[in-house]
Amino acid sequence: MASLVIATVPNLATDQSALLALKAQISYDPHNVLTNNWSTNFSICNWIGITCGSRHHRVIAVNLSYMDLIGTIPPHVGNLSFLFSLNIENNSFHGSIPNELSHFHRLQHLSFGFNNFSGKIPSWMGLLSNLQDLSLYGNRFSGTIPPSLSNMSLLQIIDFSYNQLSGSIPSSIFNIYSLQEIDLEDNMFSGLMPSIISNISSLKVIYLGANKLYGTIPPTLFKCKQLQYLSLANNDFIGSVPLEIGDLTMLTKLYLHNNIFGGTIPPTLFKCKQLQYLSLANNDFIGSVPLEIGDLTVLTDLYLNNIFGGRVPQGIGNLTMLIALGLSHNNFGVAMHRPPWPIRWMLGQAHEVDVQLDP
Repeated sequence: MASLVIATVPNLATDQSALLALKAQISYDPHNVLTNNWSTNFSICNWIGITCGSRHHRVIAVNLSYMDLIGTIPPHVGNLSFLFSLNIENNSFHGSIPNELSHFHRLQHLSFGFNNFSGKIPSWMGLLSNLQDLSLYGNRFSGTIPPSLSNMSLLQIIDFSYNQLSGSIPSSIFNIYSLQEIDLEDNMFSGLMPSIISNISSLKVIYLGANKLYGTIPPTLFKCKQLQYLSLANNDFIGSVPLEIGDLTMLTKLYLHNNIFGGTIPPTLFKCKQLQYLSLANNDFIGSVPLEIGDLTVLTDLYLNNIFGGRVPQGIGNLTMLIALGLSHNNFGVAMHRPPWPIRWMLGQAHEVDVQLDP
């Protein structure tokens, strides 16, 4: 009876069986990576894409990214009980994610990006308490975000972009204090943008573009003092851009284009002197472009295609790092015989210029 117990203890042979089961589910291996290398003639720890731990001599990482594989994930993979990293991005795995992967209690990094997985994001993912990076971008996942994800207290990265997810974005997802990046772009989320808890200080990236979100920007967003990238583009946000935008002094990229924002450009925006990319295009902004636009001296991309009036601000001439400028579809008035010197300079320096001036 004792020998029976010993025989059932998971070991390296268990890991080998799990990986051979995965190999058996691969229907297309164009580079013959697994076909020629994943063999019992070689030690499993020497297989391509496999890393074993030095202490327990168990498989701790599987990396099959960019191998052009086609196949499915068998439930046997859940027997890799020492796994802390699983990366199969940029392949053509399909089907659903087997429930047995909920056994990965040590898992810290999970990347299934750019495959063909479908179905709902399983709620059991909330059981992966050590997970730090959850990347499911570029698949065909549908349904809603399971609220159980808020139980993952160590999660730093959530990337569900380029899927077919819908419903509202659960506010509980912003209750993860360790969260640094959340990317939900190019889905079908609708409703209001959820409020962000006031004492979350780790967020650096928020990408919510290309959804069906509406309403105004929640004021709690501006508590995220470390925010570097913010995209709300291609939605139906309304109202003016709050003055508190100036509190986000670490911003380097701000995408607000293709919404229904109105009013004038808040003067506090020019406190964000780290901005490299600023797009306010295709909204309902009015008034003139403030002279202080020239204070954003590290801008490389600037898109102001709206219905601004007045003249092209001379401050644009200070933006010596610009490579792209969009000013068309405005009501700028410029004397035909004397275009403003910033535009003359810009036409010679920028690689992409979209300027339309009225006489």
